Amino acid sequence: MISLIDPLGGPSAPKFEMGELIITPGAMGRIDRRIVLASLRRHHIGDWGELEDEDKLANEQALKQGGRLFSVYLDQNKERFYIITESTREYTTILLPEEY
Repeated sequence: MISLIDPLGGPSAPKFEMGELIITPGAMGRIDRRIVLASLRRHHIGDWGELEDEDKLANEQALKQGGRLFSVYLDQNKERFYIITESTREYTTILLPEEY
């Protein structure tokens, strides 16, 4: 289990367990490491990135009911990538759209 944020509470406290972190070869080769880490922190605190409001609401519901969590962020080239935490909270995967 990995914690990227100090669990002190407040608006920037982690909202869920992320489990084991996995990054696909495509994402590892294309996305700057600093952007990956910053995006994982955002995902962990419930900042879902470039999602539509309807999808953000679905994530908030998934937090309460145990569903999958899905975020979209932009890399250094303004290209989209995904972070997905499984409903079991055992795995969080960083991947490119074409790897989905």
